[in-house]
Amino acid sequence: QVQLVESGGGLVQAGGSLRLSCTASGSIFSANTMGWYRQAPGKQRELVAAIPSGGSTNYADSVKGRFTISRDNAKNTVYLQMNSLIPEDTAVYYCNARITYYTSSGVRLNDYWGQGTQVTVSS
Repeated sequence: QVQLVESGGGLVQAGGSLRLSCTASGSIFSANTMGWYRQAPGKQRELVAAIPSGGSTNYADSVKGRFTISRDNAKNTVYLQMNSLIPEDTAVYYCNARITYYTSSGVRLNDYWGQGTQVTVSS
């Protein structure tokens, strides 16, 4: 069993900052690509940023230069530092991780989602 637990959402004024955290726990062999998605009311879920276990990061054009994704592999944790927030960033933010986990017969790979954390940016 693997779980993702998010924290760090909230209400902030435009121009402010927030930092999201997401920690994977359970029978983890390795955490591969980890990332953040968001879903605003009436819109589809979209990729915000992703970071592989080794290699370059990937950002949505709308957040480039304002958001920074990072990870701590020892803690199986991914972070999203969000600066210069604008009202259009208002959404539920979801952590996603591709995890290789232990089973009784070896290891398996699966995608996991966090429960979501609300980010609201007021104008």
